[in-house]
Amino acid sequence: MVKDDEPSIVVCDAGPLIHLDQIDQLDLLRDFSSICIPQQVAYEVARHRPRVPLSSLLIAIEEIEVSVDEPFRVLSRALALDLGEQAALTLARSLQPGCLVLTDDAAARLAAQFLDLPSFGTLGVLFRSIRRGQLAPRTVIEILHSLPVRSTLHVRPALIADLIRRVETEM
Repeated sequence: MVKDDEPSIVVCDAGPLIHLDQIDQLDLLRDFSSICIPQQVAYEVARHRPRVPLSSLLIAIEEIEVSVDEPFRVLSRALALDLGEQAALTLARSLQPGCLVLTDDAAARLAAQFLDLPSFGTLGVLFRSIRRGQLAPRTVIEILHSLPVRSTLHVRPALIADLIRRVETEM
């Protein structure tokens, strides 16, 4: 069930789909009311993690044209966004307002911020799962400890330690 402060539509980049699958937490995305991914992201996920069951998540996969206005092209080049990130941001821009972008790429989150699109990634989904009662804080702490060996998500050890402390203080 979506609360008033929840986005009406989520556009997902490949990173969260891949990383949540690696840590066996892909089901956390089922709590969002509507998840869309562009075809470019579906191709990227299929290439890197072919067993991710995109269709079972009831995700709408849309073919979209990536080339848009010149300011977005300049931003994409400046931040070295790949086609999946560009397509996800393009789709999110077309669905504004009330759209959230899920991405683990720092440059894509910076671009989303520039485009006035709220965004977060795998770690945000994990923290959201505590708030929504999907996972217990202790479970999220265990997942955070295991991230470096279970996932290809690049997170500094100091950040993981800070996140674990944050969960522990909120328990």
